Amino acid sequence: MKNVIKQEAVLNVLVVGNNPIDLSHTFESLMKIREHKIIAEIAFDLTSILERLAHFRPNFIVIDDNIGRMELQLTVQALLKNRKTKDIPITVLKNSNYQEALNTGVMNYVLKKALTGESLYTALKNSLKFKKTQLYLQQAYAKRKGQVIRILKP
Repeated sequence: MKNVIKQEAVLNVLVVGNNPIDLSHTFESLMKIREHKIIAEIAFDLTSILERLAHFRPNFIVIDDNIGRMELQLTVQALLKNRKTKDIPITVLKNSNYQEALNTGVMNYVLKKALTGESLYTALKNSLKFKKTQLYLQQAYAKRKGQVIRILKP
């Protein structure tokens, strides 16, 4: 019988927030994801995000909405423009469903009071699917748009 070695997937997660209690709860939830090795870095604002990106390559970004609406908006916009992070899915941890959500750049939202390792892992996995689908649709649109233009040109 062959020995099958299960390779452990690594999740590199950049966690952005400014509330130590919420950050520790998020880390506890990340550490409860058993089937994957978790490597996480913390950033507190856009400046510290850029500092982390000098040596850390996240494949997921989780942002706590406690950083404030304007800071959240600016951070997401900056991440979408940065060549290192533009294709990384962003998940926002929300205090409430009653708060307005951003309409661009965020792939998923998770309520903090329902945060568990399983819910966070599911949110990260879904955000990756949404991001891949979004990138595929953008590429397909760009390709088809060019084809239609070539057909219409005499």
